[in-house]
This record gives sequence, structure tokens and C-alpha cells, in this order.
Amino acid sequence: MKLPVEFYSRDTITVANDLLGKLLVRNINGNKLIGKIVEVEAYLGPIDKACHSYNFKRTQRNEVMYGPAGIAYVYLIYGMYYCLNFVTEREGMPCAVLIRALEPIEGLDTMALNRFGKTYSELTKSQRKNLTNGPGKLCRAFNIDKSLNGHSLLSDEIYVLDNPEDFEIVADKRIGIDYAEEAKDYEWRFFIKGNPYVSKGKTK
Repeated sequence: MKLPVEFYSRDTITVANDLLGKLLVRNINGNKLIGKIVEVEAYLGPIDKACHSYNFKRTQRNEVMYGPAGIAYVYLIYGMYYCLNFVTEREGMPCAVLIRALEPIEGLDTMALNRFGKTYSELTKSQRKNLTNGPGKLCRAFNIDKSLNGHSLLSDEIYVLDNPEDFEIVADKRIGIDYAEEAKDYEWRFFIKGNPYVSKGKTK
């Protein structure tokens, strides 16, 4: 069952935690790629110096963050890597959750071809572990780019399925935001304890 818009229109920290274990589905002409969400980061624009919309800053790049909950916010970093975020809370409140790592579930050959140009069985052990364990990596594996920016997460092209599971959640500092002054110490990164697909950094 697809997660409804009401799921996303709640407090961002709550949404971030609740996204763990859910299944991200990317449907490309009937070819489904599925990955379990194992790591996320919350970004709360009004109070978060690490967020593109800090203090309600509004630009052409971050305009999607001001839209309704349940849409994708996709942006480019370092001029080469896309990052997938889910817009949360109410319209006009620019908050989002970054999807930081996935555990690949279905469509492994397509993911491997997108990332490494070879089938999954041809990947080394290291390449398999690194297939979707970072925001830029998972976007490349799932063929996610700016064409999905502002796209509804209730569409047929990209959506999230409920997936009840039991696991322990770890809260930690976010990665790569040393510029964000006090916000760099906020423990708004959440991941499934012990999952091998959690990205680089502390996994506790």
C-alpha cells in the first residue's frame, strides 16, 4: 500500500523515523526498482542552518520545499550527484527528509547497470555493498534526476510502500554539514542499527 499524503504532512522528525524500513519504488516503463529505506536525514528549514531553506530563504532551487507534503525535492550537489528528498509538514513550511541509503531489494541488475555498467552477478563484494549506500549512489542506481523534482510521491513513477518491520533506530549527527554551525551537532540522522547498507560514517 502506498503511503498517503497524510504520512508526509506531519512533523519532519517523526516522518524521518517512520520512513525507515519502508520501500522506495521507482517504476520505469513497468520495470520496478525497489529498495528498503535504511538511513535518512531530517532538514527543518526555519531553524536549521544546514537546510537550503534556513530562515525561510526562498530560491528557484528550493521552491519545491514550500509546496505541499508528499512531493519529491531533487537537487544536484557537486555538479554531478542528485539527492532525493521528501517534502514534509504543511505547505509553506519548508522542511524535508533526505533519503540517504537504501537496501536493494528488487531490480538488482538494472541498479547495477545504472551504477557500474554491468549486471549484479558481475559486481564485486565491495560494489554490491556500495550500490545504494549513499544519496548520490541511490539516485544513480534508481535513475532519479531533476525530472522528478516536484513529482508526487503518490504517482506511479515513484512512491513509497508501507512495510511493517521491527528494528532498532539509531539517531546521530548528519554527515557533510560542518559549515552549519550549531546545526551540525543536531542528531537528525536516523538509521536502522546494524544494517550493512547504512552509508559511510558512524553506524554504532
